[in-house]
Order: sequence, then structure tokens, then C-alpha cells
Amino acid sequence: RDHLVRGTLAGFDVQSRTTSIGGHTMAYVDEGSGPPVLLVHGNPTWSFYYRSLLSALPPLGLRAVAPDHIGMGRSDKPSAADYPHTLSRRVADLGEFIDGLGLTEPLSLVVHDWGGAIALAWAVDHVEQLDRLVVLNTGAFPLPPGKGLPWTLKAARLPLVGDFAVRRLNAFSVGALALGSGRRWLPAGARAGLLAPYDSPAHRVAVSQFVQDIPLGPDDPAHAVLARTEQRLHLLADVPTLVCWGMKDPVFDETVLSHLLTLLPHAEVHRYADAGHYVLEDAADRIVPLASAFLAPSPPPATR
Repeated sequence: RDHLVRGTLAGFDVQSRTTSIGGHTMAYVDEGSGPPVLLVHGNPTWSFYYRSLLSALPPLGLRAVAPDHIGMGRSDKPSAADYPHTLSRRVADLGEFIDGLGLTEPLSLVVHDWGGAIALAWAVDHVEQLDRLVVLNTGAFPLPPGKGLPWTLKAARLPLVGDFAVRRLNAFSVGALALGSGRRWLPAGARAGLLAPYDSPAHRVAVSQFVQDIPLGPDDPAHAVLARTEQRLHLLADVPTLVCWGMKDPVFDETVLSHLLTLLPHAEVHRYADAGHYVLEDAADRIVPLASAFLAPSPPPATR
């Protein structure tokens, strides 16, 4: 893991910490002090994706915490036989992580991709622990009616072809760098950092399993978790919410955004026509100041 140590990745000079979650080592970043902000990544990213916010939030008096899901980033990378790699387990792991760090005061969530499905499934059962939400190109519900998967994701789900392409050739992680950006290609430092943990087939099991867990119908295991979250998302409607959305996302597109906004109708929404799925890579210059102002602690009331 020498290529993942502190100071070796551009813009990510943060200390890696670890804790034990369900018998596996989970790595995380914990920077600053004050009201906690939990940044939950998706697939095939890791805490590196949030480096701009991990740098910006602590000077504001915030505690920025970004875990790497089991199998991702700097965390343990167990085989499919040694870890279930299911959405329900991810939600349970996140809850154990939050409890283990003692994040009992109201916390804010920043979520992206599968991080939304995971963190919001936890959030709908812990509304009293929430302060604010920042939502970046994600979904926490089954695919809306009329919305299908693009052929790239369908191919990645094929039992043999998909496993070979995702695990052996790293096609999903590499392809996401191109298809996930509104630009032709992400900068070299971003590409290197996003790919760094997934440097061998054994380290890409979770990437592949996340793709396999995408539910296409009610019989798929993750469907029930997403359906329950969708039914309860209205409980978050009064939580202050900022939505920043890359409009060039081929999966989380306008259809998904529109459905999300029916469930969180009071959200403040910012659309970025030039940004893709990796919206925080494409539009960090606009999102980081916006999210920083949104998440910044309110000053104490003036005293006489």
C-alpha cells in the first residue's frame, strides 16, 4: 500500500486512520474538530474523491470524516466469500462506524453515487442525528419508471464477461474516468488517485460486486433496501439539503434528479451543465465554496 500513504497522492495529504468494522479493517480520514460532516463515497471511488472538501471544511470549524467502504480505498479488500458486499451490509457497516466514532451530535452528510444509497438508508432511521445534507449525483431508490441502465453497466453485470472486464482489466474504474466526467478526461493527478487502490484483480472485488448489486427488479437483494429508503425519504424533507448535480451523468441523469426532488422538494438545487457523474471533480471550483458556506457552523448568537 506504499502508493496510498500520506503525501503520495496529489491534493490528498491527510492521515489515514483505521477501525474494525464487522471483523474487517476500515480506513477513514478524520480531519479537524467541531460539528461532524460525514462524506460517503460510491463506486469505484474512495475517500480521495472528497479531497477538496476534506481540505476546505476543517478550517471552518468542522470535523470532516470520510470512510473507505470495506473493499475500497485503503480498507481491507476481502474476497467475495469472506464478505457479503451487499447494500444491507454496507448500511450496517456505516451505522457501526458512526457509533464507533461516537458521532452522537447532529451530523451532516455528503453523499455521492452508492454513498447516497448507503448513507440515506441509514439516515431515514436516524433523522434526529442529522443536521444537513449535501447530495451529489446519487439515488436512494429503485430505478424510476422508464429509466434503464446504459449498456456499459449492463455489460459489466454479465457473469463472465463483466467479471473479466471489471476485475481483470479494471475496465469499470478506467471507463468511469472517461464516462464519468463532463470533460474529455480528468487531470492526471485525479486519475492516478482514483485508480490507486484498485491495482490488481484481488483489489477490485468490491468494485465488481457493487456493480452486481445494482437492482434491476424486486427479486434483486438491494431492491428491498432501496424501496424502503424511498418510502421513508419524506422524513428528510425538512432537513436542509443542498443538491449539486452534473447534468452530463449518463446514469444519474435528469430523470433521476427529478425523481429525487419529488422526495426532497425543499432542496436547494444547482445544476452543472458541463459536469458529469464525477461532479466534484468537474466542478470543485463552484461546489466547494457553495458546500462550505452551506455546511459552515452558524455563529453563536451575539451577547450584550
